[in-house]
Amino acid sequence: MAVTRDDVLRLARLARLSLAEDELPKLEADLSRILEYVAELGGVDTSEVTDAPRVGPACAPLRADVAAPGLSREAALAAAPRVVDGAFAVPEFVDES
Repeated sequence: MAVTRDDVLRLARLARLSLAEDELPKLEADLSRILEYVAELGGVDTSEVTDAPRVGPACAPLRADVAAPGLSREAALAAAPRVVDGAFAVPEFVDES
């Protein structure tokens, strides 16, 4: 499957990447080769490949679901780099515009 310039630009936008104009042809070629390789892997006959043996247990052991006291607000906030009005203060990172 050939990747087009528009495909690369769309992927870059989704990944919030800034690409220089001279990077586009190389990315088109690289992504096309990757998709061709994945398609080639899809054609490999794995009908005689057996499942790998399990090394650990099939499921994790469960513990009793018992309510236990948690940290106090003061203890939880003690190592926080910033606290505002008794809560963790985190930087804004989502631009809603």
